[in-house]
Amino acid sequence: MPRRPDPADPDIVSRALAKNRLGVPSVVFFGVAGAAPLTVILGAATTIYAVVGNTAVPLVYFVAAGILSMFTVGFVAMSRHIVNSGAFYSYISHGLGRVVGVGAAFVALPAYALMQIGLFGLFGVVADGILGSLGFHVGWFNCAIVAWVVVAVLGVLWVDLSGKVLAVLLVAEILIVLTYDVVMLLNPFEGQVSVTNLNPARIFTPEAGAMLVLAIAGFVGFEATVVLSEEAKDPKKTIARATHWAVFLPGLLCGLSAWAMSVATGPQNIVEAAKREETDLVFSLVSPHVPEALISTGYILFMTSVFAALLAFHAAVARYQFALGREGVLPETWGRTHPRTGAPIMGSVSQSALALVVLVVYNVLKIDPLVHLFAWLTVVGGLGVLILMWCASIAVPVFFIRNRGKENVWRGQIAPIIAFLLLSVVLAATVIGLGDLLQVEGDSPFNWVFQVGFVVAAVLGFLWALILRTTRPEIYAAIGRGTDGRVAATPWDEQLGAISVRNAPRRSDIAEMSDTTAELTDIKKGL
Repeated sequence: MPRRPDPADPDIVSRALAKNRLGVPSVVFFGVAGAAPLTVILGAATTIYAVVGNTAVPLVYFVAAGILSMFTVGFVAMSRHIVNSGAFYSYISHGLGRVVGVGAAFVALPAYALMQIGLFGLFGVVADGILGSLGFHVGWFNCAIVAWVVVAVLGVLWVDLSGKVLAVLLVAEILIVLTYDVVMLLNPFEGQVSVTNLNPARIFTPEAGAMLVLAIAGFVGFEATVVLSEEAKDPKKTIARATHWAVFLPGLLCGLSAWAMSVATGPQNIVEAAKREETDLVFSLVSPHVPEALISTGYILFMTSVFAALLAFHAAVARYQFALGREGVLPETWGRTHPRTGAPIMGSVSQSALALVVLVVYNVLKIDPLVHLFAWLTVVGGLGVLILMWCASIAVPVFFIRNRGKENVWRGQIAPIIAFLLLSVVLAATVIGLGDLLQVEGDSPFNWVFQVGFVVAAVLGFLWALILRTTRPEIYAAIGRGTDGRVAATPWDEQLGAISVRNAPRRSDIAEMSDTTAELTDIKKGL
């Protein structure tokens, strides 16, 4: 009889991501790249000034960072106990049960796919604009296809290679942001640096909800750090540190830059300036004081910032699909990795194929790539990620209440519950005001169709989980496990037990069934 695998044994190469490839800096780069601070500063911050008309934008970014930092406390606490590239899906499975976890997975897949594909529209427009200024008119679609090819290739290569690419792009991006900020602060309107729009009272206005929604949308991507947990060095420490940095850095950069803009224009003029200049606002403010080469560099880094986000979200989508394939929620093919690079092959290839189809359709139908590809898909995808964060924020305290002693009360219960309450307000505002964010008419079906779409996706996930529970209990038992092969908790709706996927009961091997039952008894005693 063949030797029964030991739980400590590594997965076979076709089912394992590349291990010990990423340190804290590389994981931070993936998280910050997803948040794309330069893109947020040039696009989102100026848009909030222009559309909402409130000058408290810097404060809103600091508040948004505070809310997400509160969420991150419980989020990274989970990462110390559950190492799984499924991230939200895995955490929700452990806290709220496998059925809810699979529903969350069915929300996560379209959400991250939409975020990634939407960014191709912005990249194509920005790249086409840069080439156009040099006399080359190639069109947004051709530029997007070039980016698509590079991302598709990097997606199946070594993850640390992508990390190095992101490192170079992110360091340059942060340096240019800080340079522009210093220039704007050294050249204040009428020679006086104003801090009036940092007054906390300014955030208590009717516009605060819409501003907060837009600001938090700019942070989406920071949670991609946990998706890389299986490929990190010492993941239980690396991921926690990297995730905190992936929230802190974009929050600091976006808040500081939004304030520097108002200093350069004067708080009383920032709204009109943003309406007039739009995404060129920062460039117009610094151009009188810096060489033209530094402005050109800024435009190029704007483009590479979008590319970095494309690469980070591609990695997140591919690894979500890998986690689901490995555990049998998706077909087994999705749970395989390249034997040399450790990259999730099918997850990467399927996301690239979907993106290509969408890009071709948008190009053939002549649909606006900036509004209906970039703006719409990233906003809708951001709603999906917000739903996942909301579910995870309640799954965390439920998990730690069931597993007392694993974390202290602050990390395991108080901070996550506060985050849940705050995110509930933000999510409600987003669901109600999604049509306004998409700028559609009041009677348009797009006011509600995307919200319904995510509900349908979640329900399909619930039903699929129930089917698995009935027809393939060994697969169902493994849903949401960590890389140690065990489920860390037994939710109220799960009575099949915490069973290793390697040691799951198989009809063909009664002996292994007996061994697994013994393991289950030991786990229950431990609990």
